[in-house]
Amino acid sequence: MEPVTIGALSVAAIFVLILLGFHIGVALATVSFAGAYLITGKFRVAVSMLQQTAYSAINDYVFAVIPLFVLMGLFATQAGATRDLFDSAEAMMRRVRGGLGVATVMANAIFAAITGVSVASAAVFSKLAVPEMDRLGYNRKFGLGIVGSSALLGMLIPPSILMIVYGVITEESIGKLFAAGIGPGLVVCGVLIATIFIWVRIDPSVVGKEGQAEINAAARGDTSRLSAILKLWPIVSLIGLVLGGIYGGWFTPTEAGAVGALGALILMIIRRRFSLSSTWRMLLETGQSVASIFFLLITAQMYSRMLTLSKLPDTLTQWAAHLDVPGVVILLAFLVILLVLGCIIDSVSIMLLTLPIMVPIAMQFGYDKIWFGMIAIITIELGLLTPPFGMVVFAMKASLPNDVSVQEIFMGVTPFFIALLIALAIIITFPQVSLFLPKLLIG
Repeated sequence: MEPVTIGALSVAAIFVLILLGFHIGVALATVSFAGAYLITGKFRVAVSMLQQTAYSAINDYVFAVIPLFVLMGLFATQAGATRDLFDSAEAMMRRVRGGLGVATVMANAIFAAITGVSVASAAVFSKLAVPEMDRLGYNRKFGLGIVGSSALLGMLIPPSILMIVYGVITEESIGKLFAAGIGPGLVVCGVLIATIFIWVRIDPSVVGKEGQAEINAAARGDTSRLSAILKLWPIVSLIGLVLGGIYGGWFTPTEAGAVGALGALILMIIRRRFSLSSTWRMLLETGQSVASIFFLLITAQMYSRMLTLSKLPDTLTQWAAHLDVPGVVILLAFLVILLVLGCIIDSVSIMLLTLPIMVPIAMQFGYDKIWFGMIAIITIELGLLTPPFGMVVFAMKASLPNDVSVQEIFMGVTPFFIALLIALAIIITFPQVSLFLPKLLIG
């Protein structure tokens, strides 16, 4: 059997194993090992590839950035950053019709610069924003849609775990990817806010008693508003230190993660939220999250090396280059594949499975690697809102009362899903949205 044929069959085999319920990492390792053996005909070569990949795949200084940013997010949340962000955003927007929804989007955008994980944003703001929306009489589906759609900012606004993974897969600068995510993140944020305002203008009843809440807020005066806004400065300073340090050339992204984690720990101590038991729990949670990601990265490297042996990526790249179709057709086909996979597989797994094949083809058609990364990440994130997998939806369900159904959340996010597709179209049409800042800040 030809190596290319083995490579193609291996891709199909992985999806079959996933549909049968195998863990994605186990499926990648098993198929990669079998594929290497079939291509070379030597069992020893397959074993050697397994051994070398397990050691070398994550034996790099840059991989320390993942646990450090995860730890920074956990420390900042323990310090009360999420509540402060939400209170401050609500205080600034309380006199605006639909302001609580807009505040949720704004708070999610800032929180994204701390956590870098959409599922975490969905879980946290389900507990913070949804009860407040219920108190004001917001339409339940409208409120759930706001929380679910704005949670996607977690993986788009830097620092982002998906950007780090993309940088590792494509050997692209993580600092440039972080800079590239700011423009698309602001576009998505702006489209969501515009959607809220338009919806409220068409149907004011979706925000319930928020008009009365504005009167009550005005009666309390501006003191609470000012104090809530002032509570924001430690979080903004922490974000500014981390991102400013990267773009200012003071330290690398890995060092920025360490500085951010230390800063969040100091903030936790200053606010008297530090305890040995909670710190130990957060360290364990960080270890569990990072172990899962690293296992996927190791098995994905095995998969990538097996594909290289099979010469499947080179063959597909040459085949696509000779197709008599515009490059945009190939691009749209890739996006459809990523969106469909998002219905059944988690974000990191999708990137590890598809990008070793897609990125070389995209570059063959002249597409910028950083720009392609941004639209790929947004498309993969959209899959977090789609059934049957919908990780963001299920994270919300786990954090909400039992009277909120999964179907209700899916229905709530559907209109905002359409708005997010519009945002994606804007970012595709205007590549400079993604490329302007990397060129300006890093060159």
